[in-house]
Amino acid sequence: MTLKLDGVTKNFGRFTAVDSLSIEIPEGEIFGFLGANGAGKTTTFRMILGLLNPSKGDITWNGKKVDYSTSDQIGYLPEERGLYPKLKVKDQLIYLGRLKGMKKDDILKEIEYWLNHFKVPEYAGKKVEELSKGNQQKIQFIAAVLHKPRLLILDEPFSGLDPVNVELLKQSVLSLRNQGTSIVFSSHRMEHVEELCQHLCIMHKGSPVVHGGLKEIKRSFGKKNVLVHADFPLTFLKDAEGVTKYQETSEGAVLQISSEEASQTIFNSLQGRGFVRKFVLEEPSLNDIFIEKVGAAYE
Repeated sequence: MTLKLDGVTKNFGRFTAVDSLSIEIPEGEIFGFLGANGAGKTTTFRMILGLLNPSKGDITWNGKKVDYSTSDQIGYLPEERGLYPKLKVKDQLIYLGRLKGMKKDDILKEIEYWLNHFKVPEYAGKKVEELSKGNQQKIQFIAAVLHKPRLLILDEPFSGLDPVNVELLKQSVLSLRNQGTSIVFSSHRMEHVEELCQHLCIMHKGSPVVHGGLKEIKRSFGKKNVLVHADFPLTFLKDAEGVTKYQETSEGAVLQISSEEASQTIFNSLQGRGFVRKFVLEEPSLNDIFIEKVGAAYE
């Protein structure tokens, strides 16, 4: 059950929102789909859902063309909430489940399971507008997974959630993946993408600028980070050989360096200046890669 986009382009008049996008999303994996606002992510999601037709190229799911008839196998959690504020949670979920072709008894079982899972069984009879932003997000998530989709698109799923609920939702996403659901995950929080995704694509102005396995992307970036915690000022490292970026922290500094060799020079230059609490050579973060590839467009 692979989702494949082959040379997909979407034009709106003279504006090209998505330009020749070719990606493959493997079954049972969480695939990161990233980009600054306006990069073409939402347009791509709408084409996968069959809500928009590509101007060029093909989208196939398990070898068959994706269109409105395949939407029962797809779940979608949009970035903007799409719930009816005046409707009670239970009525709303029954209605959405029926739209996906589910029987009422099955819907009620799923509602009970998920509300208990999120520790909010008492919300069944409440109107959506009575819930906090974070709890509305939980209901939105339940609406996306109620019909047990084979493909799940999550656009900023953790927005509005506190750390405890982020963890709870993260575990739910991982458990769906372990049951074989293919998941496309979009977020501005790079640490969540690093934690959950093996493969990813970074979009910029409608085109992919980075695409592949997370490990390979980090390796090919070339640069590394050095974390230094010390009991003396580190500003002299700004001009050290091989340092491409210097950022002060409350306990010291984080340096971006051009090669591993530069870390040895930096380490030697710290000798005799005072107590060094920590010196760590790290892989570049996805945040570093994103900012370098997408640059000012992210601001």
